[in-house]
Amino acid sequence: MKTFTKRIVLFFAISFIISCGNADDDVFFGLNTGGEGLGKGKEVDECLGLGEGDLVLSIQEQFTTLPGKVSILFKVSDTDGQPVAGLEADQFTIYEQGINDECFNTISTSESAARISSNAQVFNNNALLVLDLSNSVLSSSLTELKEASLSFVDNVMPTTQEESFKMAIYWFDGEDELHLLNDLTSSKEELTAAINGITEDISNDPSTDLYGAVIKSADIANELLTASIQGDKIGAASVVIFTDGTDQAARFSQAAAQQKVDDANQNISFFTIGLGGEIDTQVLSDIGKTGSVFATNKEELETTFNDISIKVRERANSFYLFEYCSPKRGGENNLAISVQTGSREGAVQTKFDATGFTGGCE
Repeated sequence: MKTFTKRIVLFFAISFIISCGNADDDVFFGLNTGGEGLGKGKEVDECLGLGEGDLVLSIQEQFTTLPGKVSILFKVSDTDGQPVAGLEADQFTIYEQGINDECFNTISTSESAARISSNAQVFNNNALLVLDLSNSVLSSSLTELKEASLSFVDNVMPTTQEESFKMAIYWFDGEDELHLLNDLTSSKEELTAAINGITEDISNDPSTDLYGAVIKSADIANELLTASIQGDKIGAASVVIFTDGTDQAARFSQAAAQQKVDDANQNISFFTIGLGGEIDTQVLSDIGKTGSVFATNKEELETTFNDISIKVRERANSFYLFEYCSPKRGGENNLAISVQTGSREGAVQTKFDATGFTGGCE
């Protein structure tokens, strides 16, 4: 029997090496894409007759807890890689196969106490909102930017404060510095107060160090993922950069900024929001490799921010901690999970050790 805690101890005992394999004792603290995008899972056995699906279930981590609970952290996306959020426990079907079973048997969701639980114990998601506060923004569209940013925070942050989801706000102008407006927090109220506190005299440099902001925010996101690993958590991050122009400071090159984005940890999403006719949409599209939107005027800012906020929120909410009480009472067993939402469905298969399992799981 190997609890998640024992896996953590094992992980740190092996010279702090992060394993990317699929061996039983592996602990992988990044988002695990694995073969066929299934993470630590694999394609389901043909005897289930599930066939090709429209949804992809990527197992990130799994662990067992006495007396008989099986926990699976996984991400759900479609075949184009778009996240699928908002799934409920009754949309999943559990199949188990023991050593004496020719194929899999369906496990009742009600009898197994299956549920979608808070993933806070194993998962951290952080968002960085990076705002261009150069002179052109402050002098002509600050009010609209503040309203759009407030809407973004309201849409992205969970309704109920959760320590597993946090946001920080940074801003840039022409200086060689990414200024901190509000440190990482799970408090929506704190972020709102910080945005409301932005004034026209916040910046002393009218230039725009866009590429520097990209490089520095990517570095911060990478540091957050490293901190997640050290805290025994799987981590993901989203960087959302707003600007109304092109890089004017010429301190860093476009190639250097793009390289930083391309080389960033695969668990970091990059989004860009552009405003007005002076932006370079191709550059912003390349930097915002996960998604980019453009507003032709300041009146459209809130709409564009909302478009990105939906993508950020859906990505964060497409990770599920699925738990159930297994009727198995020993040995290694195969497990398959299928999900159906509307006309779309998908499945993944893995295995777990039920040694020591007894009744009394809730």
